[in-house]
Amino acid sequence: MMNKKSGKTLVLIPGRMASTRLPGKPLADICGLPMIVQVAKRAAEADVGRVVIAVDHLEVFQAVSDAGFEAIMTRIDHQVGSDRIYEALLKVDPEAQVEIIINVQGDLPTIEPESIRAALKPLENPTTDIATLTVAITDEHEKTNPNVVKVVGSPISDRRLRALYFTRAAAPYGEGPLFHHIGLYAFRRNALETFVSLKPSTLERRESLEQLRALEAGMRIDVEIVDSVPLGVDTPADLEKARRTLSVRA
Repeated sequence: MMNKKSGKTLVLIPGRMASTRLPGKPLADICGLPMIVQVAKRAAEADVGRVVIAVDHLEVFQAVSDAGFEAIMTRIDHQVGSDRIYEALLKVDPEAQVEIIINVQGDLPTIEPESIRAALKPLENPTTDIATLTVAITDEHEKTNPNVVKVVGSPISDRRLRALYFTRAAAPYGEGPLFHHIGLYAFRRNALETFVSLKPSTLERRESLEQLRALEAGMRIDVEIVDSVPLGVDTPADLEKARRTLSVRA
């Protein structure tokens, strides 16, 4: 199942067992497979490069390995996913052959492989440090929901924005679309190295949005517009919805 087609691109999926609302989340069963394995399957289907799951418990390591995917043990005390994937990167690529790292969250079992591939497109611009994804908001309730993070960006093309800010508020003001941010990132290696070396920033703390650290440090984030928002599984209700979604696809 592992895809080593591209040695320059590495997909890293952090799998963290500690979850307040859904303990043991990576191992939650979805259509006969642990959730983390479902995410790995979507990443393998994207066919962009080697897929590695960065785990913090032996039980998850074993489940991933039993499913035929590659796992690497990381420290249990990481507070954010970017720190975990950086530790994993150093372990799986000590000779620094990888140039681009795609961080796919381990709680996105319904992510479309096409969306993972789309995250690479903004990096075709050599001045872009980090790429991520967004979807135009169609639900009016989402525009004012603080749990739906918005991208404020300057259009580069019909399918791409240059990120100026990320916020939980309804922004920007006035007529025009609002964009729902999808927390999947593609980093240039040096950008990831820089990012994890930075201390949490003022706006990051205020909004509780890690990506603002990069913008405050002057890094460039470009955002590809895709067609669907993957379901992030944070609660038992989300888990049931993911099961229904993937059972239909099967």
